[in-house]
Amino acid sequence: MNLSTQIKPISYLKSHTAQIVTELTQSRQPLVVTQNGEATMVVMDIQSYEEREATLALLKVLALGQHEIASGKFRDADEVFAELDRADLS
Repeated sequence: MNLSTQIKPISYLKSHTAQIVTELTQSRQPLVVTQNGEATMVVMDIQSYEEREATLALLKVLALGQHEIASGKFRDADEVFAELDRADLS
């Protein structure tokens, strides 16, 4: 991804909104919008956004799992499966 070609001033966003929507949907590249010469926001297509959010959610779950393992809050898989087998018999 080459962000240097995806930087536009806010005035461009205002005057070319329909074109930008089409381009972002097709290219799936984010657009960095500047205001007064400084980057102020990023615009992206909804599919990319949803995929990014799903990825972040999975990373959060992994991080929580790693934290619990580091804290000693886990059980051996054999122990869990044995408990499940005993529960099926009851």
